[in-house]
Order: sequence, then C-alpha cells, then structure tokens
Amino acid sequence: MAGIVHIFYAGRRGYRQRVHTERPKPLQQYTTEELYNRFRFGLDYINYIAGLVRPQLQCRTLRSHALTVEEQFLIALRFYACGTFYEVIADSMGVHRTTVGEVVTAVSDALARLLDHFVTFPTDGQIAKVKQNFFLLGDMPNTIGVIDCTHVNIQAPRQREWEYVNRKGRHSINVQLVGDADLAITNCVVRWPGSVHDARIFRESRLFTEFQTNRPDGVILADSAYPLLPWVMTPFPTANTPSQMRYNNAYGRTRCAIERLNGVLKRRFACLSESGTPRSMPNNTGLYCATQYRCPSQSPPL
Repeated sequence: MAGIVHIFYAGRRGYRQRVHTERPKPLQQYTTEELYNRFRFGLDYINYIAGLVRPQLQCRTLRSHALTVEEQFLIALRFYACGTFYEVIADSMGVHRTTVGEVVTAVSDALARLLDHFVTFPTDGQIAKVKQNFFLLGDMPNTIGVIDCTHVNIQAPRQREWEYVNRKGRHSINVQLVGDADLAITNCVVRWPGSVHDARIFRESRLFTEFQTNRPDGVILADSAYPLLPWVMTPFPTANTPSQMRYNNAYGRTRCAIERLNGVLKRRFACLSESGTPRSMPNNTGLYCATQYRCPSQSPPL
C-alpha cells in the first residue's frame, strides 16, 4: 500500500530519479607531466599530500556519491592553479559550483593545519648550509634568510573594508615571507590587511620578538622599508665608497631570492596573483584557511 501511495504522489510531483554524472579521473587519464601542467603537482606528490590530509577529508560513507580524498584534493589544486571562477572549475571536474567552494575551504583548512610541519626556520645544524648557499648566490656572508612582503588580492570584505585597501587601491592581505637561497619558505605571517606597512608586520611578528631576545647566528636581508638591526641588514641609500658599492651589489644579488620566491609562488598558483584573484575569489574562501588568515571581523586592530 505504501508503495502504491509513493508511486501516486511521485507521479503527481513530477518525481525524477537522481542521476549522478560520471566524473573525470585525472589520476588515470593524465601523465605526470600533464598532471603538473593542470594541477601544479605530479602524481607522486599528489598522492603524498592527499595522504597527509586524508584524516580531515575522508568521508565516513560513500552515500550520495561522496567525493574521495583524491577528488577533493584535485578540485582544490585546480582552483589554486587557475584562480578562476568556481563555475569553470566545476565544469572541468564534473561537480557543482557550490561543491567546489566547500571543497576548497575544507582542503585549505586541512593544509593549514600542516603549516608548522613544513614551514620552519633553519635549525642550528642547518644554518651552516644555508649560509653557504646564500654566499654562493651573491657573495653575501653570514646570511640566513631574506624577507619581504607581498600582497594577495581579495574581494572587498563586508566588514572594515577600508583596512584592506593597499597603496595601489586594491583590497588585499599583506603577506610577510622569509625564504632561503633555494626559494623555500622558512617563515610566514599571514594575518594583516593590505593597508598595514611592512615594517609594522615585521615588528609585530613572532620572529621579531624571538630574535630580539635570542639573537640568531646570522643576518636577514631586508629592503629599506625595514629597520636596521644587529641581525637585519638593509642597503645603503647612497653608496659613497667602493666598499659600500660592493656591499650593495652583493646585497642585491642575494636578496633577489625573495623576489624570485614571490614570483614563482604566484606564477605557480594563479589564485594568489593579481590578475585573477579579486574577480574569482569570493568572501570567506578557503584561501583564508590556506594561509591561516583570520576572517575580517577578527583582523588585528589598526
């Protein structure tokens, strides 16, 4: 009887059986080179990182045609690599636009939890090697890092919007990065609106507090926006002597590592670049989670 009633009412309501479309399988369809071109990682790295985030992304059941961890990770990587609209990512990955937004947020949050495991400042046993690499790069002795800030554009937040307008008139997050000669990020601060000056971000950072108390075995190279400290070296505004000219030349050749780091990072992950991010990244996107950024209502007071 219940079945007859169900058929009767289903017919009146125009009931249609739910159909799940066949999703693409990039890991089986593409070679390692093709995967890198589309997702910025090869097969081995995709499997490795997917294994790291599996505890946070694994669905308990396969009900409603649930996404696997690999599928979720590939959707997020596709957005990181393209930085385009969610609708475009959804069409290429065989899912709905809202699913892309949810997956990007979840994957970004899972990756943010791994930040401290991979972004670490050189230890005492590693500093000698870091100094050697910097010296080979630009003849600058005793260098353990290079520092600079870069802006990651966002859409205008709903709260305290004016705080995120940078000097170019765009809404952004001002990201501080410290890197080594191999373009590896050794420290990052991602919590300040775009209007905040680089020097203040540095002064308020945990790195500054720690190194002011315990001076490191080496120096960090910074541009003229940063203060000159016993462990922070800046260039001479005007080189008046041959020794000052030699210093500025070695400084420029060495510090260019952080410029290349910012360029490679934004080129590899287009969602961070200036061209696509403001138009394609909605408010509260997973990029905030990926960089451990606090939502606009909790941003640091100016």
